[in-house]
Amino acid sequence: LIFTPFLLQVRQFSTSAVRPPPIQVYGVEGRYATALFSAASKQKKLDQVEQELGKTVIKDPKLSSVVMDPHVKRSLKLKTFNEALAKEKVSPITLNLINVLAENGRLNLTADVITAFAKMMSAHCGEVICSVTTAQPLDEANLAELKIALKGFLQKGETIKLETKVL
Repeated sequence: LIFTPFLLQVRQFSTSAVRPPPIQVYGVEGRYATALFSAASKQKKLDQVEQELGKTVIKDPKLSSVVMDPHVKRSLKLKTFNEALAKEKVSPITLNLINVLAENGRLNLTADVITAFAKMMSAHCGEVICSVTTAQPLDEANLAELKIALKGFLQKGETIKLETKVL
């Protein structure tokens, strides 16, 4: 096979630059979420994809049970997903993500990919997630005081998203 300068130029035109997410998420789910973020940002459909993933995949118990069952064949999982996504009329980006996960036998990672994508979207929107673990539930006064103290660490344009957990 001979590579001419013309073929190399065509290759350069066919691939556009990867758009990196604001934060890096590691692991297999991070790779899929990064690819999804890049594809959605190129087409300026980040918010649409985030909404589609949230309402279609997470909230449907039938989908969750089929995906998590290791005894269900890949083809049946893909068919179930495609039927659900066809009803919702999702974007080609979301549909492509599900197809790629199915082809690679990774539909069981769907929830993890969605979680990783949600983290990227939070960072993209300027949200800083802060997890606070306490021995007792915090009352409103302590919670407000904590938020004020944590806001001192934020940069301009960032907002805090406080997640509290009681042991």
